[in-house]
Amino acid sequence: MKIYRFRYRKKIYYGLLKEDVLFPVHGSIFKSYKIIDSPVPISEVKLLPPVKPTKIVCVGRNYREHAQELGNPVPEEPLLFLKPPSAVIGPFEAVIYPEISNRVDYEGELAVVIKKRVCQLDDDSPWQDYVLGYTCFNDVTARDLQTKDIQFTRAKSFDTFAPVGPCIETELNPGEVQLKTFLNGKLVQSASTRNMIFPVPYLIRYISRIMTLEPGDIIATGTPSGVGPMQPGDRVDVQIEGIGTLSNFVKKNDKEAR
Repeated sequence: MKIYRFRYRKKIYYGLLKEDVLFPVHGSIFKSYKIIDSPVPISEVKLLPPVKPTKIVCVGRNYREHAQELGNPVPEEPLLFLKPPSAVIGPFEAVIYPEISNRVDYEGELAVVIKKRVCQLDDDSPWQDYVLGYTCFNDVTARDLQTKDIQFTRAKSFDTFAPVGPCIETELNPGEVQLKTFLNGKLVQSASTRNMIFPVPYLIRYISRIMTLEPGDIIATGTPSGVGPMQPGDRVDVQIEGIGTLSNFVKKNDKEAR
């Protein structure tokens, strides 16, 4: 099942996709809801980020080849960092190229959307109960600032540096799906999530023992090899089997983007 968040006639809805039609829902997608029998063609809506997270927990170097391509050691435990909610944008919105950076990279990733509060999840508890579904994510990174600062916060946290969407797929095996990233139509990343060093169940348990995860929070599970720079005017498409494609353009400044 694909869940979308969208604006239609100045109102914001969650809706379920059936063929090319969205059926708005009444209630909470995290708890219980009813389908409203007033379908809307998806071509007539503006797609929004599928959730509004309280935080975005990102996993660095979770594919061996990506760690190696940047000259970094393969981590012995998950390398975590945060992106702020203010960085979130949705499909077809613009990534703004910061004036203080000379290299901004794409990083296509599978993202987990949390369904209900989870804290200190033990090894015997079913992790699936805490997952609403999965979506596409682009962990946009000012690579030159990351190298300069050593730690990741500034390089990862600019406004618009967390494109997410286009929807939440609730029925997906996160352990074996194909992820591809395209830059201006050219394939630049291609990998299976089975190549993750730390798989999704491990990440949920590990992170929950550090911080409480709230409904709508996002775990970005890491990017495979093939990361590279974007320039103003470029288009990036993150495509994940079973979910769809997240498309965003790169702009020079906020005035151009809006």
